[in-house]
Amino acid sequence: MAATILVVEDEPGIQEVLKFNLGSHGHDVLVAADAEQALGLLRGALPDLILLDWMLPGMSGLEFARRLRAEPRLKNIPIIMLTARTDERDKVLGLETGADDYITKPFSPRELMARIKAVLRRRAPQMTEDPVEIAGLRLDPVSHRVFGDGKPIDLGPTEFRLLHFLMTHPERVYTRSQLLDHVWGDHVFVEERTVDVHIRRLRSALEPTGHNRLIQTVRGSGYRLSAT
Repeated sequence: MAATILVVEDEPGIQEVLKFNLGSHGHDVLVAADAEQALGLLRGALPDLILLDWMLPGMSGLEFARRLRAEPRLKNIPIIMLTARTDERDKVLGLETGADDYITKPFSPRELMARIKAVLRRRAPQMTEDPVEIAGLRLDPVSHRVFGDGKPIDLGPTEFRLLHFLMTHPERVYTRSQLLDHVWGDHVFVEERTVDVHIRRLRSALEPTGHNRLIQTVRGSGYRLSAT
């Protein structure tokens, strides 16, 4: 599944290589030459992942990663550090600062794509193309189909995204605001009650197979998908 990836890299040649390789795999690419430019982009919409060069002009990639992890709105964005530093202590420092992975230059496009897929599967599984199945409810992101006990279930695009997110984060409670950020995007301004409307539609679609029971309301908190 296509992800939006922010590349923070000051070398134009590497920028172009990353843009080409990421774009050829279907990802949407944003590019910033330094931390300040990256922060400007982040004030708009949040990417699904950041590829962050360690050696940047002005604020270093390490300092930028610390700043991201300190801000509530930005702290959950997955980060892969890109650097020519190969010393083990540097790798440990990068990971302790908040990077999810660390890849040293030069690297092959195949290795980079594998690292991106692994990080997204771990930190943002709703952005991968892996099918997910819970209690007989199966969702396939590639074919955009949902089955309940083998029977097809027809969902609208928003209900599909909502179900995909909940199925890839089972047993976790999400507020309406959090669901809006994760499913609609934090740059989309709609009322929180919109979530309730789509939850009702989702439950209605799942009712014929009995899977509506998986979508639970947590009074005073929000919603969760039960894995049982």
